[in-house]
This record gives sequence, structure tokens and C-alpha cells, in this order.
Amino acid sequence: MGAVTAERPSEHSERRVIGNVLRGSIGNLIEWYDWYAYTAFTIYFASSFFPKSSENLQWLNTAAIFAVGFFMRPLGGWLLGWYADRNGRRAALTLSVTMMAGGSLLITLTPGYATIGVAAPVLLVLARLLQGLSVGGEYATSATYLSEVATPGKRGFYSSFQYVTLTAGQLLALGLQIVLLQILSKEQMYSWGWRIAFAVGALGALVVMWLRRTMDESASYKAQEKSGDRGTIRALLKHPREVGIVVGLTLGGTLAFYTYTTYMQKFMVGTSKIDASTVAWINFLALLVFVLLQPIAGRLSDRVGRRPLLLFFGIAGTVCTVPLLTVLAGTRNPYAAFCLMVFALIIVTGYTSINAIVKAELFPTKIRALGVGLPYALTVAIFGGTAEFIALGLKQIGLESLFYWYVSGCILISLVVYWTMRETSAESTLET
Repeated sequence: MGAVTAERPSEHSERRVIGNVLRGSIGNLIEWYDWYAYTAFTIYFASSFFPKSSENLQWLNTAAIFAVGFFMRPLGGWLLGWYADRNGRRAALTLSVTMMAGGSLLITLTPGYATIGVAAPVLLVLARLLQGLSVGGEYATSATYLSEVATPGKRGFYSSFQYVTLTAGQLLALGLQIVLLQILSKEQMYSWGWRIAFAVGALGALVVMWLRRTMDESASYKAQEKSGDRGTIRALLKHPREVGIVVGLTLGGTLAFYTYTTYMQKFMVGTSKIDASTVAWINFLALLVFVLLQPIAGRLSDRVGRRPLLLFFGIAGTVCTVPLLTVLAGTRNPYAAFCLMVFALIIVTGYTSINAIVKAELFPTKIRALGVGLPYALTVAIFGGTAEFIALGLKQIGLESLFYWYVSGCILISLVVYWTMRETSAESTLET
């Protein structure tokens, strides 16, 4: 069950690994900042893009568009996964951040519903579709790239930075929200202040476009660069068991992740009735703890294997989700809410810290980006992207607690997969 070991790399090669991981991770951070700025600032821009109605209905509309953006992720996982397997990881990463910049810029500049009517939500949908295409390809390619350039024996540690930067993108969005709330009035935030967040994202993405051009291509890709049948669906279908494992291990993990990260802001404000500015701080600090946990858990997986961490998440998530959300729903104390959120994120870390490396270890190089990206993106679109919409929809009809059981049931399905799958670090395709 232990991880594969390898000879100690030279100091020079280790520095190159760190440099490539950092450059890839910074780009990943900006991409996910752009993606999560939408959820972080929803409560401020929802009234700008939709006609006046109940606050929960406006949130429901923006959650529906959030879900629509997710349904572009499988297309992005396919197109950019194919592109990465055919033309290289670096080229695909540069293309994905270019599309993300375009989406953020469109949201920044789109006038509100009061000015252009129904065209406002239509343009918002178009922007999210472009961002969904981008982020679908971003995950596939960055997970593959970080796994391939990582030092053997430390792949769990280095690939954990996939979720370090993914969550840091959320933190950056929440941090900017906190700063803006200190210098702008609530009226200004609702009127135009939220546009600053998307302008920052567009500018950051443009910087990353240049940064990614300086990354090294992965040695694994270069070794297979001239092999045939690269990045095709036909080649992927030769690995049905691995595709099924990706779907199964992602199902419960992605739903839990989006429940305890993006949805928590609205849950604490709308259900726990905690002040929005306080909730921003709770989310920021809890996610900061979550970021720090990722490399620790990733390094642990290099020592004990990936499967024990997945089993921890599956068992704890199945047992604890319903009571945890039930207690949090009735909590008015912000300190108690923070502790409950951290507890939930500790459980989710068993999945997030290693899911990228587990997927990468399943597939050969010539279809790795497509194999990691397409089944993952399909599963995230169906379960992760609809988490907020289902939760808010059940709340709208007075059945919010059913969502708690839905999350727990999906984690249970993933637990069955974790229990029956092999230890990927012991038979990693990255080492062949």
C-alpha cells in the first residue's frame, strides 16, 4: 500500500520541479479565483442581473447560471484534454486561462437588467459558459501537469497544490470581498463594487497568460509526443474500469466540497441567519485552514498510500454530514459555525488533497489529460455544479433537510468505490 519510491533527484532538478509547480499553481489560483468570484459576490450582483423579486429567488437564478457554467466543464475537459494530449500541457494551460480572462471581462462590462433588460442575464450566461469551458480544461490539464512534473515519491505532496491553489482562489475572492466591504458602503457594493472583483480576475488572467509561456513541458508528455492515438475517445474507452473509478471517487467528493465551500456562505446567511460580513470572515478563516491541510495530507498519502485517506473521507462524510448540517442550521454563534465548517473541511481533505494524483495514476500518458478531465468534469457538472441549486430549491419548498441526506447518500456511493479500488500509488502509470 505504500507509495512508489525513487532515487533522490539532484538539487537542480528539484528546483526546476518547484519552479514549474509554482508557475502552474499560480495560474491555477487565478483561474479558480475568476471562477469563485461569481459565488463570493453573488449576494451583491444578483439584483443587478435579474428583475426585483425575493432575495432567495434571485440567489436561485444565479445558482442556476452557476450550474449552467458547470455543464460546459465536460466539453472543456474533452476539448482541452484532447488538446493537451495532442499539443502539450503548457499550450492547453495557456489557452484555458485566455478563455477565463474573456469571461471575467464580459461580466465586468455587462450593464444591469435595469439598463439592457433580459440581455443582462443572457450575457451573464454566455460569460459563465466561456468560464465553464475554461475551468473544465484547466482542471484536467493542471492536475495532469502537476502530477507529471512532480518528483517521484513526492507526487502526492506536489499534486495537492491543485486544491491548495483552487481553494486559495476562493480565499482571494473572499479576501477581496472583505476588503471592499471595509472601504465601500453596502449600497456601493450592490451598485458597482462587485465589478471590481471581476476586473481584478480579468487582469490577473492576462498576467498568467504570459507566465505560463515560461513553464517547462512535462517530460512524460515529451516522451510520448510522437505516439499514435493520443487524446482520443477511442483510446479512452479502452480503459472503462479507470473511467468508472474516476466517476465513482469524484461523485461524493465534489458534492461535499461544493457544499462546504461555495454553498456555505449562503447557508450561513439564509439558514443560520448569521450576518453576511461575519460569514465572509468565517468562510475566509475556515478555508485558510483547509488550504494548509492539503499538502500535509498529500505528503501523508506518499507515505501510507492514497486509499486510506479516501476511506477516511468516505466513512466520516457518510456518518457526519446529516448531524453536522443539522447542528449548523440552528447555530447563531459565529465561533461555533467556524468550528463546524473546519470540522467538515477536515473530512473533505481526505478527498481533495489526493484526488488529482489518484486520477493521474490511473491512465497512461497519451490519454492522461483526457482520462482525468472528461469523466471528472461530467461528474462535477452533474453533482458539484447543481449542489447550490438543489439546496436552494429544497429550501424554497421547505424541505431543506433532504439536501443533507442527499449529500450523505452520494458520499456513501463513493465509499463503496474507495473500498473496492486498488491502491494507485503502488501501481502508478506515472512510474512506467
